[in-house]
Amino acid sequence: MARTIGKAAITLALAGEEELPVLLNQVRQSGYQVVVGKVGSMDAEKIVAAVETAAKRSRLIKAVYQEEHSLYHAVIEAFHGVCRGQLELGSILRTVGLNFAVVRGPREAGPGAEGEWLAVALYGTIGAPIKGFEHEVVGLGINHL
Repeated sequence: MARTIGKAAITLALAGEEELPVLLNQVRQSGYQVVVGKVGSMDAEKIVAAVETAAKRSRLIKAVYQEEHSLYHAVIEAFHGVCRGQLELGSILRTVGLNFAVVRGPREAGPGAEGEWLAVALYGTIGAPIKGFEHEVVGLGINHL
């Protein structure tokens, strides 16, 4: 299994439904906390809100400024990868369908690991809101707590 927080997040976001339970177990056994989900929208704010809501509901982050702020920056960094720098969707007739993974823990798993970090991975499709007019995208954001 992935030994770094970023690889763990990306692996989980890319995982198919069959392999996801096994990968979730492996990542958790490595000492990471995890939440995964799906979101689709033409509204960038809804993407951020879906990831933040999942992280709060699963108690991956506490409802304190520092943790919410760290998560926000990790999501925005990942979203830059998905949108290739333009954080716009509906206003320029783009929509996304994304799997997401949020991972909390040290940058590297194993003995001697120090610090707490958040990694957000987004994987899915982006394109015009017409079936068949989309392509794959991936983004990763990592921020310290």
